Amino acid sequence: MQVPGKINKYEIINTIKEAIIEDMGGYGDITSKYLIPEVSKSSAYILCKEKDGAVLSGVDVAGYILEQIDSTIQFEKIKSDGEKLKYLDKVCKIKGNTLGLLAAERTILNFIQYMSGIATITNKFSSIASKYNVKIADTRKTKPGLRKLEKYAVTCGSGYNHRFGLYDGILIKDNHIKAAGGVKKAINEIRNNMPHQLKIEVEVKDFNELDEAIEARADIIMLDNMPAEKIIEAVKIIRKKLGSTCIIEASGNVNLANLEELCRTGVNIISVGGITHSAPSIDFSLEFE
Repeated sequence: MQVPGKINKYEIINTIKEAIIEDMGGYGDITSKYLIPEVSKSSAYILCKEKDGAVLSGVDVAGYILEQIDSTIQFEKIKSDGEKLKYLDKVCKIKGNTLGLLAAERTILNFIQYMSGIATITNKFSSIASKYNVKIADTRKTKPGLRKLEKYAVTCGSGYNHRFGLYDGILIKDNHIKAAGGVKKAINEIRNNMPHQLKIEVEVKDFNELDEAIEARADIIMLDNMPAEKIIEAVKIIRKKLGSTCIIEASGNVNLANLEELCRTGVNIISVGGITHSAPSIDFSLEFE
């Protein structure tokens, strides 16, 4: 099981501030302002309202939002990110100024619903793949400005992070190959110029490109948009020529319906864009006692 690390406040504080400004503008919560006395105190719980349960992600973010809106509010976690929730499970208890609770409510829920949606769908993929010792990895198909949150949510669902951006991993893709004049040329050129500690991953779409990748001894070979029967054949070729030293990844048009078939092909990793770009939100609510 992939254990999520901690998401630190400094990594996402600008995103939190922007979300608060988006909801509060320059005026704050005018409904509560004209209705609730400033001295009013309340306590509330955040509940999972998803009938089929969920995997939690975003509870620490909820605490950071409260700190930003009203640092006097008491925040007590009942569940931690990565835990599985049942219907009506309490996630956290919040106690303090009523105006602060009301101001924070929707922003907190938006983050938890969104991030838990990613964690939950990731866990569905990972639960299947783990039976075959295959890792489920995310991609760079994320919403602009939210990649840190989305990739963290993937780990909460027992998934794994692929490279975070263009800057932290080498992945030679189709347009790189075209620009360089072929797979082998691209790999050799990068190997001659890159720092020694990096690995080279290359995306191949057919067996001609696969042969070049093998000849150039790529560290990781991604089989892109290949049907299962071709992946099986490609895995056999790679293992025969490169042994177990080469990591094999499958990617493209992966869904829950075809996942098990892909897991049986012998690949090490399956990357899935849909766990971030198409994850449905999970239903949570903040309810006053």
